[in-house]
Amino acid sequence: MEANFWQQRWASNQIGFHEADYHPQLLAHWPALGTPVDRVLVPLCGKSLDMVWLRERGHEVVGVELSDIAVRAFFAERNLTPTVLQRDGYEVFAADGYTLLCGDFFALTTAALGAFAAIYDRAALIALPPDMRRDYAATLTRLAAPGTPMLTITVEYDTSVLTPPPFPVAGEEIESLYAKEWRIEDRGRVHAQVKGQAGIEGVFVLRRV
Repeated sequence: MEANFWQQRWASNQIGFHEADYHPQLLAHWPALGTPVDRVLVPLCGKSLDMVWLRERGHEVVGVELSDIAVRAFFAERNLTPTVLQRDGYEVFAADGYTLLCGDFFALTTAALGAFAAIYDRAALIALPPDMRRDYAATLTRLAAPGTPMLTITVEYDTSVLTPPPFPVAGEEIESLYAKEWRIEDRGRVHAQVKGQAGIEGVFVLRRV
């Protein structure tokens, strides 16, 4: 979606995509990454509680988010007062092992972002329409060092009943987007609620080659 769409959703507090608990597929499948206690990238992070779970496991968390409303809310809800600075075109908020960059994910450089050991994508790929998903995957591929693992969670649902976002992403599209530069492990499907309707979540563990 266009940047203004998400800015307006946060400004009007239309954030039904925000989950009030840790995502069960994160808890179930994160160990499969074999990730050392190191820095984890969370693209299009919003104010996700999953970042708290990762931090509780000892990871430093680096998130990227378009809306400063989401970023400020994340720290306020943790009772944290971040330091704020400008770096490479991003407003960077940092406190207690969290570093959230506010700005355009697609313009990220390794200089702005820094190194990271793993990626967690619960709501980034599925937030993007088809014409943006290839650019998103290319950006992650450009930023990730060889060997970097990623946990990606997708959704599928009856498109005659629901309209995006989130966008349905099938396993075949994961192959199309990532197979040239990543090894892909399909860890299966689970039934889930998508916007209050029956849907399916797909779970994938990828590793940059």
